[in-house]
This record gives sequence, C-alpha cells and structure tokens, in this order.
Amino acid sequence: MLHGLLTFTQLYGLYQNTPSKTASMIESIENTYVKIVLIFVPLMIAIFYFILQWGWNESFYRGMVLLVVASPCALVASATPATLAAISNGAKHGILFKGGAYLENFAQLKAIAFDKTGTLTKGMPVVTDTFFVSKNQQAEILNVVVAMEKTSTHPIAKALVTEFNHAVTNSTVASTIIDHTGHGLECWAYGSNWKIGKKDFILEDKLQNTTLFTQAETLQNQGKTVIYIKRNTELVAYFGLLDVPKSDAKEMIDFFKAHHIQTIMITGDNQATGETIGKQLGVDEIYANCLPAEKTKLIQQLKEKYGTIGMVGDGINDAPALANASIGIAMGGGTDIAIDVADVVLMKNELNMLSYSYDLSKKLKKVTIQNMIFSISIIILLILSNLFQYITLPLGVIGHEGSTILVILNGLRLLQSIKEKDSLPPKQKKHSVAKSLLTER
Repeated sequence: MLHGLLTFTQLYGLYQNTPSKTASMIESIENTYVKIVLIFVPLMIAIFYFILQWGWNESFYRGMVLLVVASPCALVASATPATLAAISNGAKHGILFKGGAYLENFAQLKAIAFDKTGTLTKGMPVVTDTFFVSKNQQAEILNVVVAMEKTSTHPIAKALVTEFNHAVTNSTVASTIIDHTGHGLECWAYGSNWKIGKKDFILEDKLQNTTLFTQAETLQNQGKTVIYIKRNTELVAYFGLLDVPKSDAKEMIDFFKAHHIQTIMITGDNQATGETIGKQLGVDEIYANCLPAEKTKLIQQLKEKYGTIGMVGDGINDAPALANASIGIAMGGGTDIAIDVADVVLMKNELNMLSYSYDLSKKLKKVTIQNMIFSISIIILLILSNLFQYITLPLGVIGHEGSTILVILNGLRLLQSIKEKDSLPPKQKKHSVAKSLLTER
C-alpha cells in the first residue's frame, strides 16, 4: 500500500483522525463566514437599490454576483487537498502519517529525541568480550542465558542467543522466567536463582564478588554494553556487546542541527556507552540509564522546556515516551506496540526519512499559506470588481470556480518528491550550488 498512492478513502481516514490546525481553523470560521455573507448580500442589495439608486434588476443582479464571488470555496480548499497530497507523498516514500496535524507540526519541532539501540544504531549488537568466573560453570551459565534470552525480542537478547546457541547442551533448564522490563530477566535453574541484565538490576541483592564490576568498566569505557549474569548472590559472568551507528544517522543529526533543532539521545544503556555513540553522531544532549518510566518523565520535561518535541523509537520500552511526545515516531521494524502508539511510522527504517518529513511539512506550510493568500485576494478582487460593476455573473462564476481549481492544483504539487537541494538549509544550499558550478566548469 505504501509503495504507491494511498486510496482517497485511506487518505481521508488518516486526515480525519487529526486534521491540521490550519484546516481546523478554516473550518471553525467557515460557518460564521457563510452566515455573514448571507446577511451581507441582502444588505448590499438594499444599499444598491435605496442608496446608490440602482435599478431593482441591477441591484438584485449585483447581489447574486456578490453571493457567488464571496463564497469561501477556494479558502476552504486551501489546506485539505494539500494535506492529503502531502500524506500521499509521505506514503510513497515509506512514511505513514496518522493525521494531518502530525505532518503540519513536523516543521514546528524545537527538539527531537532518539532511542539508541535499533534507532540510531543498527540494533544488531555483537558479543565482543566474554568473562566467566569459573570455566567449570561455563556450560551451565550458557544453558541458562540462552534459555532466558530466547524468550525476549530485545536486540541484545538476540545477539546473545546468536553467539551462544551453538554451545547449549540443555535448552530446557530454566523455569518460571520473569521479564523485568527495562532491567533484565530472572529465572530458576539448577536449583538456583539466576538474573541477567544491567548492573543496577544485578546489584539489587548483595554480591560476594563486586570487584568484577571494576574490570567490566574497561569495556564500558570503550563504548560497549555490558550484561551481567548472577547466580544467587554470586556474579558468575559478564559479556561485552558492541552496536554501531547506522550509516545515515550522522547525516540526519547534522540536518536537524543545521535547522537549529535540538538533538537528544535517550538510552537505557550506561553513561559511557551513551556518550560514545552520542559523540560519534554529534548529538546535543545525552541521557543514559533511563528506564521506560524515566524516558516518559524526561520527554514531559523536555516538552515543557522546548515546546514541540519529537520522539523516535522502536521498542516496547519506548512506547510510553512515544505516546507522550508532541510527535511520536516509530521505526517500521520495531515492536507492534511502538507502531500502534506512534503518530508517524517510518516503514522502511530509514532515518533520512525524518529530514524528508521535515521538508515535506515545511513545503505543506508554504503551499497552504500561498493558497490562503491567493484565495482571499481573489475573493476581495471579485467583490470590488462587482461593486464597480466590472464583472458579470458568468465571469464571477469563472473567477470563483477557477480560483478553487487553482488552489487545489497548487496543493497537488505536494505529490511531487522533494528535491535534495530544496531541503538544504540556506548555508548548505549556497555551498551545494557553488559545488555544482565548480563541477560544471
């Protein structure tokens, strides 16, 4: 469906959910405007007849012309067709807007926040380091780790299963597996209580060998995510995993920074890992060690600070934050719940579609303003022409209907793909033009 134009019914269904503010404003004044025109026309007929001393036929004729040319059809059509065309444009590029308001507000963003794993990074971490306290327990540890992680869809869980699945000797050792969302997993196996997850989760109980955490910090300082495994009160192993940024992440971050939009990274990983990835990408603000509830609270605080804020994520942990952001944006390859609560879905998982969405929103705003100015100007021109008796009823109809058609056609220009040079900020645009001239020479 998203590779071609959406059907009109599908488009209008998306639009009706949350129409743009401009369309809502026009609709709110439409009824009042029509009532004013219906009162104004008889009043003007009376003025034509009694004050200007025009004949009855001429006065009534001019009143009918006025009724036609003062009709707000072109003004009403200024926003809706343009918004529908823009939503269709986004759909062709794999961007699903669930309402006109979200598309219109995209250009109003003051800040945009990103989850790290699977959003800014490839979401396919690989195990780079392993440490076992006792080699004799290694088989048991790996059996438990794989048994627990097979029940999770988290990228880190998938990486651990991929790395250690070949070493499993018993895949049914774990029982009563508990998922502590945002923390880790817990189960009973080999007569012991096992936990796997982040440092804070493992440290909830007293440990016998906390010195291993100091050794693991070396991996964290390298930007790696460290996962710990605990058996009862003993830390028995830890693994280091590395995830790398997506190829288009840096370019996308630079785009928003060039448009003076604050870029923020919110991650559940430790501070060192977050800062390593954040610095590589040039993110303005980095918030690490964030649980789902903390992400939501942080988004609310950032909304108060910046105003309109977008949140981009892909996992269950991101869903509450997506729901609380001004515009929640989900990656199409993410979890169903993230896609369900999001306002915008990037079906192709391409981060450069965020910058395309921003440009599309700006173009929508530009076209809508053009339509409104044009339609109001035509209405005023036709009314004045009628008052000075320059136009006839057929010409009034042509002017009225013609302006409506022109407004709709101007809105349909949003079906065209936005060229890359048109999306660049002023400074980059000049540089691009200069570069193309040098290339031509």
